[in-house]
Amino acid sequence: MNRTLAVVGLGYVGLPVAVAFGRRGRVIGFDINARRIAELRAGHDRTGEVTPAELAEAQLHCTDAIEDLRAADFFIVAVPTPVDRANKPDLSPLLAASRSVGAALKRGDIVVYESTVYPGATEEDCVPVLEAASGLKHGVDFFTGYSPERINPGDREHRFETIRKIVSGCDAATLETVAEVYASVVTAGVHRAASIRVAEAAKVIENTQRDLNIALMNELSVVFARMGIDTAEVIAAAATKWNFLPFRPGLVGGHCIGVDPYYLTFKAEQLGYIPQVILAGRRINDNMGRYVARNTIKLMLQQGLDVPRCRVGVLGITFKENCPDIRNSKVVDLVNELRDHGTRVVVVDPHADAAEVHAECGVTLATLADEPPFDALVVAVAHREYRAMTPAQVRALVCGERPVIADVKALFDRDALAATGATVFRL
Repeated sequence: MNRTLAVVGLGYVGLPVAVAFGRRGRVIGFDINARRIAELRAGHDRTGEVTPAELAEAQLHCTDAIEDLRAADFFIVAVPTPVDRANKPDLSPLLAASRSVGAALKRGDIVVYESTVYPGATEEDCVPVLEAASGLKHGVDFFTGYSPERINPGDREHRFETIRKIVSGCDAATLETVAEVYASVVTAGVHRAASIRVAEAAKVIENTQRDLNIALMNELSVVFARMGIDTAEVIAAAATKWNFLPFRPGLVGGHCIGVDPYYLTFKAEQLGYIPQVILAGRRINDNMGRYVARNTIKLMLQQGLDVPRCRVGVLGITFKENCPDIRNSKVVDLVNELRDHGTRVVVVDPHADAAEVHAECGVTLATLADEPPFDALVVAVAHREYRAMTPAQVRALVCGERPVIADVKALFDRDALAATGATVFRL
């Protein structure tokens, strides 16, 4: 591989990509966040995806200077693609990154996007920005590809190099170059998609499928709760059949599963089709944080508690276990719903960054050692620290004869927890 790489966006996706390529040669790592660049230069990754040793061994030049991008001829764009308050795609980070790359483009350069988008976004939205910023012609002077990210935050087993990579290009020659570049570091191999649009669609349905499967289990959990049946026990029984898929109910947040389906439905609606199943799944999953909070309040009232005078502990605010990522965390919905009922909510999370949580969520993190006992407890995230607790240790965090404990992820044996005197709710 004789290409000079630049990775644009050094977050949960871009940094592991840059470090992987940096083990093979010099890579330009670009991010507009000067604080992020300073931390990486100092050898610290606040996301926890890359260790100081891995940073040190990579030939990675971290910069926030656009002019430094001009030294590259192969650009990988890995910036966030969130949704706005109306759940519409927000392409502003992607288009801003495209303008930065466009300003550095030269004849023969290749731009590959990894950010999750709807089918058509690379060629319809990004390419015009690249052309306008560079004055060059796509398909003649510069070329594009799409290789969807598959980074799983907090997962130390499935890494960038060990996950098979989908690659695509605007023409056959670009496809081969993109495949060659990625194959030089991705030991799991590459899959050549038929087109950029096929690769974009493949990415967005990966998470849409998972979103719908979890939505089904969430809806079943609501139904079974009204029947007085424990969902975890139902799943354990059903999983004895060889082709049953044991998805579990839960809070669906994060930068992918809780967002990507909206990109697909947005494009479908533009084409005159209103998706039914996908949007139904989104409505179910988007409501689960409030559902957990309301059931917790309901049980507290049944136990005779004066809810507005109560303190409710919430263990975990990140969108998933064992990582600091708070993007689109549905625990925030849970916290806000509890607050709306007048309770004082105390949130504890050993993995989240307190300053980021306060700035993004309006929540001040507490320390578990200083806060208990609570009148009720919600174990919202399956961090290793909480998994390691015994039912007796969990019970010690709450007071009263029949305190309510909402075990969202069903971490603990329900009977053992109930035997401590707790009133147990779980999805």
